[in-house]
Amino acid sequence: MVVLNKIYTRGGDDGTTALGTGDRVKKYDLRVEAYGTSDETNAVVGLARLHTREANPDLDGMLARIQNDLLDLGADLCFPAETADERGNLRISADQVARLEAEIDQMNAELEPLRSFVLPGGSPAASFLHLARTVCRRAERLMVELAAKPDEPVSEEAIRYMNRLSDFFFVAARYANNKGADDVLWVQGQNR
Repeated sequence: MVVLNKIYTRGGDDGTTALGTGDRVKKYDLRVEAYGTSDETNAVVGLARLHTREANPDLDGMLARIQNDLLDLGADLCFPAETADERGNLRISADQVARLEAEIDQMNAELEPLRSFVLPGGSPAASFLHLARTVCRRAERLMVELAAKPDEPVSEEAIRYMNRLSDFFFVAARYANNKGADDVLWVQGQNR
């Protein structure tokens, strides 16, 4: 259980922050960048949900689960140790990845196949979902870069989750655009 009875601690005033292990690292540490960017993804999902709550309750329910998953992912990343301590470590699971895949397939079954690239836009929900996709991809790139460093473990399921999540956001954006009917399509060379 998380208890936050005091929001500021002054611990970061020196430019460091604590990982789940208690180790202090610089706030620009690549691990902190990775979980900070996953948090940024979560904030964009919150913006998208302003436009899905009433318009598309099924999609909104998926996004609510994703917001919780993204906090799980942040916990996974902020505790880099390979083994659990007495508190246990929260890790992204294969089941969370499988759920995303099932939801992608469910939405995609209702969409016409694409015959052009899609520009970010259309409805407000779709626009925010496209933004979530791009921020998610940045978080994924940071996670992969972190995993490539020696002695910087990153859960393979966490990387899979973020890879799948960006796919989810793409399909969800199309779904939010009147099941693709209101997609804004790229017209190659239109402005030459």
